[in-house]
Amino acid sequence: MKTELIEKAYAVAKERYAAVGVDTDAVLNQLQAQQISLHCWQTDDVVGFERNEALSGGIQTTGNYPGRARNIDEVRQDIEFVKTLLAGNHRLNLHEIYGDFGGKFVDRDQCDVEHFQSWIDWAKEQNMKLDFNSSSFSHPKSGSLTLSNPDKAIRDFWIEHTKRCRRIADAMGKAQNDPCIMNIWVHDGSKDMPVQRKKYREILAASLDEIMEEKLDGVKNCFEAKLFGIGLESYTVGSHDFYTAYCATRKQMYTIDTGHYEQTENVSDFVSTLLMYVPELMLHVSRPVRWDSDHVTIMNDQTLDLFKELVRSDALDRAHVGLDYFDASINRIGAYIIGARATQKCILQALLEPKELLRKYEDNGQNFERLALMEEAKSLPFGAVFDYFNLKNNVPVGEEFIAAIQQYEQDVTSKR
Repeated sequence: MKTELIEKAYAVAKERYAAVGVDTDAVLNQLQAQQISLHCWQTDDVVGFERNEALSGGIQTTGNYPGRARNIDEVRQDIEFVKTLLAGNHRLNLHEIYGDFGGKFVDRDQCDVEHFQSWIDWAKEQNMKLDFNSSSFSHPKSGSLTLSNPDKAIRDFWIEHTKRCRRIADAMGKAQNDPCIMNIWVHDGSKDMPVQRKKYREILAASLDEIMEEKLDGVKNCFEAKLFGIGLESYTVGSHDFYTAYCATRKQMYTIDTGHYEQTENVSDFVSTLLMYVPELMLHVSRPVRWDSDHVTIMNDQTLDLFKELVRSDALDRAHVGLDYFDASINRIGAYIIGARATQKCILQALLEPKELLRKYEDNGQNFERLALMEEAKSLPFGAVFDYFNLKNNVPVGEEFIAAIQQYEQDVTSKR
């Protein structure tokens, strides 16, 4: 796409937005600073380097498109390529199963900082910061219950695992001089109806409290709820209401995974309430279809509304943004870029909304004017602003990234 055409289109868009009180140059500076935590597991279908087994534990990756990353070098190679197609400087989110285990089996309760030192070194070379997750799935001891398991031996195994993960995250945060966001999610639940729901939730709360006893300065902790899991459809121990109460009473960060809600739920409506009672939010941006299937993020109403609510609440700086989906049915790098750029587009649209004028209308009781402007804002030329954003960052504009990914597939992933 010609540079001159993009610059002309942006000049027109800048003037159009200025007419409703929006400074597009200032918005682009905000978007430039907004980091997205890229999920390493999109490269290899959440297999990791521990057991080389398919994903299990209430979640499932579907599809068998060729080119899956098979080892740590290929995962890093794919992520380095992804970086070249995205404007801005982003983070990388790791699961514990992606440790550099040197070809040796290291069980989950034995993981240590040494197994992630090469990731810390690599991230520094790449000018990326790291986030982290404990991994309670795809393991012989995961079953249906982990941190909520009445069996003390199994429960203690997962408590030790999560404690060690927090120490790893702490080391990452201190090495990068920026807190590592450590996400805790467990799939615990039941396929059919239990009669002791409260019992398992009491155990889970006690386990989490024990895990959190150690004070670590380099890590920020967040807790992720779930609607249900495959084979665990009737009961989820760590439900939305459980973690809302837990995070509110413990003053911890709450994780909103947009793939963990019913399709008819508008997740954005939870933002304003949660922000009243928890210090920050972690967003795992995904897309549910029929079940919690973690489809590739697109620029749909749910994702747009989520970021609009954050911006309208002046709370974008209280939210950390990450991707969380795993699609093996299409080119995995293509899925990465579609989701990341869709997330950026949604953030941009939210930032470009004429917020001050809309607030003025609302405060004055001018509800017709408010609704009219909200509708008109949907067709303002944000696409020209996004194209200019990518041009400034020397990354492909518009659909140009498709050819780049096709070439990478031909040269790299098709040969795996």
